[in-house]
Amino acid sequence: MSQTLTQTETVTITRTPVRRALLSVFYKDGIVELAKALHAQGAVLLSTGGTMRALIDAGLPVIEVAEYTGFPEMMDGRVKTLHPMIHGGLLARRDDAGHAASMKEHGIAPIDLVCVNLYPFAETVAGGGTREEIIEKIDIGGPSMLRSAAKNHDSVAVVCDPSDYVAVAEEIAKGGTTLGLRQKLAAKVFACTGEYDQAIGRWFAQDAGSGLRYGENPHQTAGFFPDARRFGLGAAEVLPGGKAMSYNNWLDLDGAVAAVNDLPQPSAVVVKHTNPCGAALGISAVEALSRAWDGDPLSAFGSVIAVHANFDLACAELLAAPGHFVEVIAAPSFDAEAIECLRNGPKWGRNVRLVRLPEMGALRDQPEGRRVWGGTLVQHSDDVSAFKAELKVVGSTAIPTGREDDIRLAQTLAKHLKSNAVCLVNDGMLVGAGAGQMSRVDSSRIAVEKAGVRAKGSVAGSDAFFPFPDGPESLADAGVIAICQPGGSIKDGDVTAACDAKKVCMIHTGTRHFKH
Repeated sequence: MSQTLTQTETVTITRTPVRRALLSVFYKDGIVELAKALHAQGAVLLSTGGTMRALIDAGLPVIEVAEYTGFPEMMDGRVKTLHPMIHGGLLARRDDAGHAASMKEHGIAPIDLVCVNLYPFAETVAGGGTREEIIEKIDIGGPSMLRSAAKNHDSVAVVCDPSDYVAVAEEIAKGGTTLGLRQKLAAKVFACTGEYDQAIGRWFAQDAGSGLRYGENPHQTAGFFPDARRFGLGAAEVLPGGKAMSYNNWLDLDGAVAAVNDLPQPSAVVVKHTNPCGAALGISAVEALSRAWDGDPLSAFGSVIAVHANFDLACAELLAAPGHFVEVIAAPSFDAEAIECLRNGPKWGRNVRLVRLPEMGALRDQPEGRRVWGGTLVQHSDDVSAFKAELKVVGSTAIPTGREDDIRLAQTLAKHLKSNAVCLVNDGMLVGAGAGQMSRVDSSRIAVEKAGVRAKGSVAGSDAFFPFPDGPESLADAGVIAICQPGGSIKDGDVTAACDAKKVCMIHTGTRHFKH
């Protein structure tokens, strides 16, 4: 409930005083100033190693952690803060009688603030450290204290970033930390320790020889780390033989599988640089595969292919014929004779990666993240099926007889092309696509150009609305007879009127499918 305050009323801010703080940092810049702010408010300072020496040199009273716990530092410093006197003081809930009783019984005092930054693991790797040097820079005690303190942020302030020292010192000078600040600091800790663990995982994968051949480019290292619950590509089985998968192979495979999963069986999708360049439905796997390849044979050369059906000998013989070259083939299952045909047939067949995906067709249903500079963007996967969308005719021209599946295929493929995306489908196969353009009219023109004579009589799909009539007009002039798009532009009326004038069916689905 909101409340209006008079001039004489004040807002009460609850602060938690810091009576005991543990400071143990690798990077010493700013730590003495923070320690002085804590000491000025009467906080007892606990510390270790180089941090303790820096504080003593500054004339501050410090208790060594080994003296505090009554247990000596050992094993070259590997064991020093992993002790109940430390973690009990961090994790104990101040409002829990049972926790308070345990603290009293074992002589554990609360620790109200922890300031830790971690050993420079990534920096040691980047600097070409030896394997032994790198392993010694895997911090154990630091992340443990950070996570303990962050979990108990209701009572404990945790500082992992030197850029926060000034703000923390200012709050301490006012009598203690606020819950709002402690929550922000705790969130930063879990992001920090998460990134730290990922860096360690990447190095171990490469050190163990299970990393990828390279990243997007040969000078970039990379790895693939399946989720703990194996599903999707994380449950994929790369069949024996063939080259190792690369970073780009996995990316293109993800694009191919994501698209084919939105289509009914049997179907096939051919991907180049994560964009479908060929896709088709068929009455058999080989028909779908053949038509998908024929959609754009030039782009299909050196592609990644996903087949939503058993990959049989007929499929293998098609690809083994002259004029074909494939990097990766994925399917829910492979016949033994199909594998033999590829491995013993074309020269590239002995290197092609064959990936068995038993869960092909399953819903993606997962959070998806993308690293940006200094952060991570996260969203849920786009699980709305474009193939099952409601097709609402908004103009005066009806859906051409027998073309509903073509329209659904076009709209599905537009979902899986990079925005702005426009694609053309004719007779159950992708014949032209324009993707990743800065304007939708450019995407329309590219799709028409790719389709050539096959644009005549085709249907078009668009991942988002057309802001002006120019895109649909260029499609109509090339012979497109129906256009499917989400709708939602203030110019929808003008766009539809332009299509009506050219006797082109205009369809809205109401769902946008941007893919940046």
